[in-house]
Amino acid sequence: MTIPAIVAAGDRRAAKDIRGESKPYLEIAGRTLVEYTVLALQDVPEISEVWVIGNAPRLESVLGGEAFRARLRKPLTIVPQFRNLYENIWETFRRTLPGAGPGGRDPGPGDEDRIALFLSADLPFATPEEVSAFVRQSLDAGCDYSMGVTSEEALEEFYPESESAPGIRMAYFNTREGRYRQNNLHLVKPMRLGHRHYIEEMYELRYQREIRNIVGLAWRILVSEGGGLRVLFYYGLIHLAGVADRRGHRRTADRLRRLVPLASAEASVSQLLDTRFRFIETRAGGCAVDIDNEQDFDAAVGGFERWRSHQAARARALYGPLEIEAKSGAPPVRVLPGGVAE
Repeated sequence: MTIPAIVAAGDRRAAKDIRGESKPYLEIAGRTLVEYTVLALQDVPEISEVWVIGNAPRLESVLGGEAFRARLRKPLTIVPQFRNLYENIWETFRRTLPGAGPGGRDPGPGDEDRIALFLSADLPFATPEEVSAFVRQSLDAGCDYSMGVTSEEALEEFYPESESAPGIRMAYFNTREGRYRQNNLHLVKPMRLGHRHYIEEMYELRYQREIRNIVGLAWRILVSEGGGLRVLFYYGLIHLAGVADRRGHRRTADRLRRLVPLASAEASVSQLLDTRFRFIETRAGGCAVDIDNEQDFDAAVGGFERWRSHQAARARALYGPLEIEAKSGAPPVRVLPGGVAE
């Protein structure tokens, strides 16, 4: 099986800027975040090729240089971005299909089980070992859509140590089995998703600390053909527990989360998206740490070397060494035509 990785580096619609800069192009220790993400994928044995979708001229200037290309092991394709996240994902997937030209092709018979790894571009602490473990666990789960999650315990390394040593403290969703952070790894068979259009809405309303976003998504779930009271019930419990957790009311959060088994949350997402959905836990942690605001970016800059070193050692200890193929020449880097005008 060949599994393409599709890196979402777009800067339209719900994408957030930090200090006036699109997140993929923020720099830490001399490299942009999208460079770190693409490089992490180079040593993942299960990944056959890497596709990056976004502002094509900017991506080509960052990823097309000779020094960066010398680090590549996988063919790299840059796809000009479309109007929103959904179009970016779907149009790039169409271009990964066997026999597709630069403009892609519509899936046909035999493409139902074509699979791809989707991830965001702002992952400076991702490790090849964690990505590989996620892919292997997802394939073993036999589902159509798997989303990575990471426990609170695995992410405590990133917490602030003192006022002089700031860190990144994540928001979690609370379930009976524990507190989890959604990481940025998604292994998907797009043709097996009956309600693909909800992904864009869920992404645009992803900052669930804002009450208007919570109410907005709850309403869409209630009135949608894939939603219903069961989905809304568990969705409400997870967010009530999350609010209590963030405000320091751990006992209240614990009482609420006991009512939400992880399997019930999986069943609700499966119903909403009309697919077979599973959460897949990865234990290293780096893939759950993206850059969402200025404070997180400053903390990532300050703790970069320490956290990168810790993640590399932790991932190797958890998952062991990877079997990396010997490199034979520089793989191709190409830029496709198309997209929507910048």
